[in-house]
Amino acid sequence: MTLFDLEAPTPEPPSLRLRLVLAYDGRAFQGFAAQPGQRTVAGALAEALGTVLRCPPPRIVAAGRTDAGVHALGQVVHVDLPSWPDATDPAALERLRHRLGRLLAPHIVVRELAPAPAGFDARRSASWRHYRYLLHEADYPDPRLEGLVWCVPGPLADRAMAQAADVLVGRHDFRALCRRPPGHPPHEPLWRRVLSATVRPLAGDDGLVPTWGRLLQVELRAEAFCHQMVRSAVALLVAVGQRRRTVADVHQVLLQGSRQGLPAPAPPGGLTLLAVGYPPHDGLPSGPTPLPPDPPVP
Repeated sequence: MTLFDLEAPTPEPPSLRLRLVLAYDGRAFQGFAAQPGQRTVAGALAEALGTVLRCPPPRIVAAGRTDAGVHALGQVVHVDLPSWPDATDPAALERLRHRLGRLLAPHIVVRELAPAPAGFDARRSASWRHYRYLLHEADYPDPRLEGLVWCVPGPLADRAMAQAADVLVGRHDFRALCRRPPGHPPHEPLWRRVLSATVRPLAGDDGLVPTWGRLLQVELRAEAFCHQMVRSAVALLVAVGQRRRTVADVHQVLLQGSRQGLPAPAPPGGLTLLAVGYPPHDGLPSGPTPLPPDPPVP
């Protein structure tokens, strides 16, 4: 046998990585991640891409995998596709975005679609994620806001809630506010760095105006979140607002690292992934409105 008798390895076909920014209504899906027999955001997007591009449904990688019922206005994903000669043609990319929009409407909107920068990874390249949770302070719910807010009886002490939110900022062990990952021992901490946390009334500038009561928004931005962290934090802040907990209690919860005696996580419907941030070379932050600069990290 000579060198010329050996078969040359078959080169892998070239691929194209696209970066997409999505908005979706989480009420229509059983979460983001693909699940057999379930309607999910990733499953619907993969099927639509396969239909339009006439290829097998590709794998979707997201900046954050939202639970069933959780919404997004600035979810960022990437997808690897077979090489496409029109990838550098803005008109062709816009046609692809438009065709995907027709297949995915009305529950998913592709806000942006473009070739990803070199080395871009929707999950691993992200610098921060920014979530908003909407609370409806009222004695009974507004049917028009069903699945978009959490109705809680008031009055809520929003100043105390804001002070309690300040406690969450910084690097802490958040295992008391997280659903433990499979195989993660109970005694091991779950460190996360929260960059900002705010509580304030919503003035109705985004079109959500309750017929009665008022809306409060809780916003959290962190480098990364563990499972159910935002919803658990919101439930704890609501307990502070209803004077069932104190600001000092929030300190103790983080120090003790135990979920025992804590309220159940807030319902998923009030939660929205607003935006995901990336370093400048990986593209601009996504989001429905410009976000303030990153706060200084403690």
